[in-house]
Amino acid sequence: MSLWTADAIAEAAGGEVRGAFAATGVTFDSREVGAGDLFIALTGEATDGHRFLDGAFGNGAAGAIVSQPVPHPAVLVADTMAALEALGRAARARTDARVIGVTGSVGKTGTKEALAAALDRAAAGAVHWSVKSYNNHTGVPLSLARMPAATRYGVFEMGMNHAGELTALAAMVRPDVAIITAIAPAHTAFFTGEEAIADAKAEIFNGLEPGGTAILPFDSPHYERLRAAAERHAACIVTFGLGEGADVRALETMRLASGGSYVLAQIGARTLSYTIAQPGEHWVSNSLAVLAAVDAVGGDLGRAGLALADMGGLPGRGARVTTAVAGGTALVIDESYNANPSSMSATLKVLAAEPGRHLAVLGGMRELGEESDAFHAALAEPIGEAGLAHVILVGAEMLPLAQALEGRTDFVHVPDAGAAGVALAGVLAPGDVVLVKGSNGIGLSAVVAGLAQAIPAGVA
Repeated sequence: MSLWTADAIAEAAGGEVRGAFAATGVTFDSREVGAGDLFIALTGEATDGHRFLDGAFGNGAAGAIVSQPVPHPAVLVADTMAALEALGRAARARTDARVIGVTGSVGKTGTKEALAAALDRAAAGAVHWSVKSYNNHTGVPLSLARMPAATRYGVFEMGMNHAGELTALAAMVRPDVAIITAIAPAHTAFFTGEEAIADAKAEIFNGLEPGGTAILPFDSPHYERLRAAAERHAACIVTFGLGEGADVRALETMRLASGGSYVLAQIGARTLSYTIAQPGEHWVSNSLAVLAAVDAVGGDLGRAGLALADMGGLPGRGARVTTAVAGGTALVIDESYNANPSSMSATLKVLAAEPGRHLAVLGGMRELGEESDAFHAALAEPIGEAGLAHVILVGAEMLPLAQALEGRTDFVHVPDAGAAGVALAGVLAPGDVVLVKGSNGIGLSAVVAGLAQAIPAGVA
């Protein structure tokens, strides 16, 4: 069944059909094109998608959206980016799906994935969600444009690093339910403080559909601020957290031998016991947000709990990799995709709870502005509490932390991910557990990729 026909695209985007076609998928990356896809030739300062049309059609594209005549089936428009946005809005308008939007400083990708898995458990094949971290001005309309009309539940992640961005994204997504996972120092280079970050995250409520539900972190120090923003748009407000008074609350929690958690949760007047495969207190909070959203859209809470028990880690966001070292194996916790002060502290606690000798490869945290040095230096405290045997600090941003750790912790400070991989190979031993975490731009995913291929015998 086609996702878009040329005529439907032209109607949505105000374009002209130049060769009929029907597409079963949508992408703007020619490297991702598969048989039957619609390729959108976006133009920008660095590149022009029209240059890759022949390759896209060579890979099986059914048609394209273009802003100049081409010798392929296409819809000709004035602006391909505007056409992508129009396609996203049209996809949202044509579906009766219950749509959930997720944002927050930390936890939004994991919460989005867990929520999609929880809903899919009872509505298999009828749930659509944004892939990877497609949460910005191009990723959100692309994710919307990929949503089939017959979708029952849609789950969309929305991110921002400037005020006003979430207002625009929420206007496209038009969520029936909007979740804020947590507020923490992130992208502080673009904000005056956490209150400004909270205000920017609360913009998600601007796009709520009439009768919509806002889901808020009850334990957040910015809770009252978030609630005041939600009250202007939401017909219903649901809170989640550990504190007494939260609508969806963890009454009991217990760490399991597997590293995950057992949770007894109160959801209104009901209780639900379930386990979470993912380790860490932050995942208890994420799970409560998931249950609040499942309940808000009328989903099956019991099956949602089963999904949480089965959910593994995501690459770059908690995935666990076993790597071979001389004489045995070591465990790698892959948190290489992103980092801010809050998530660093949370994952160091996860590392500390694991059996074995603990090591960490920690990359710089980007976009923290004038307070960057202070935020990095402050990581000395959670590192000390975690009792790490050895720390590898990566990048210039980590100099203040290196200075703070002098005489307190065994560490080395290296310039880049390549040097970090070499340094780790020299100290990793059987039974070790190593956390790899940093902002994506540091490139620590390469360290994880090298470990996944196994460190050569005799190096450790």
